[in-house]
Amino acid sequence: MLVVNKFTRFLWKQFSQITWPALVTLLVLHSTLSWVLLRWAGELALLDFHEYLYYYVVTTSTVGYGDLSPTSEAGKYIVALIQIPLGLAIFGALLGKMGQSVGKVLRQVMTGEKDFRYLDTHILIFGWHERRTGKIIEHILGDDKRQQRKILLCVTQEMEHPFYENGMVEFARLRSFTDNEELERIAAKKADRVIVDCENDDMTFTTALKLSKIIADDCHISAYFDEDEKVEMLKNYTTNVEANSSRTAEMLVRSMQDPGSSKLLEEMMSTLRGVTQFSTEIPKSAPSSQFGQLFYYLKQNHDAILLAVAKDRIGMEMKLNPGNDYVIKPGCVIHYISKQRIIANEVNWQAVSKYVIK
Repeated sequence: MLVVNKFTRFLWKQFSQITWPALVTLLVLHSTLSWVLLRWAGELALLDFHEYLYYYVVTTSTVGYGDLSPTSEAGKYIVALIQIPLGLAIFGALLGKMGQSVGKVLRQVMTGEKDFRYLDTHILIFGWHERRTGKIIEHILGDDKRQQRKILLCVTQEMEHPFYENGMVEFARLRSFTDNEELERIAAKKADRVIVDCENDDMTFTTALKLSKIIADDCHISAYFDEDEKVEMLKNYTTNVEANSSRTAEMLVRSMQDPGSSKLLEEMMSTLRGVTQFSTEIPKSAPSSQFGQLFYYLKQNHDAILLAVAKDRIGMEMKLNPGNDYVIKPGCVIHYISKQRIIANEVNWQAVSKYVIK
């Protein structure tokens, strides 16, 4: 008796709330009942599976092409009094449920409530600035040879998706940038690149510190601070975060001493036009080579100018324009300026190690 009561309550809940299981059950029962009654009425021409499926949908939805219809008096009464009236109610409920589901998805997209656990190797941006964030996304998408990773903008402010019309940009509104459940929702552990640019330095510091412990080994975090103190603190606690701060004072002095320096830096940093600065990691399988060999190889084969070599992605032990005999080892990251990014497999590393400087 207890089992029957539980089952009855379950059914009542499903049908009273018009759930998908309830609607599908009603549709199956109605189509089966219609088939049985039409068979009883002798409408055998309508009952073949393929014919009946077509007839049932066209007739019940009242599209009514007329190419298939009952011919007997009983069959006509069954269609007029049972199949169409009940079917219309079910079809109406189905359409309403579909509209409700689509509306819910759209609301989740606009309000940032969508679940992104399915994402992989995506780019996470933490923080929203009305002017700066748009430029960040524009420059990311401006790289012609970028991997087509989805960009997921994460905010804590009450706002709607600011880049809804851009199919490459998703939007998530989080309770907190350090909440474990929220970080799982945006698939932080599977992200490939992360930018942390929060409302203030304290939030940026705690967010970058939290992410540094959970990201994948090959994921890169870039964090922006207004003050240098937080940059140094973060360097003391992490080894996988590239932290930087505003260099306004340095740039002003450099522009005063060497006019045009600010324009040069702007051109080198922008992916939207002309030659710009890129970096590429040398494959572990590549042989060692000298700076001079790689410098001339890149210039002659890729029209690129080699600027510096670093130990890793973070820029540790960076050597800017070292001597020609400086040894570049596999796994190092090279920095260069070029019209477009050079993918590692586009370079003949074996040829580089044997390159003769002319």
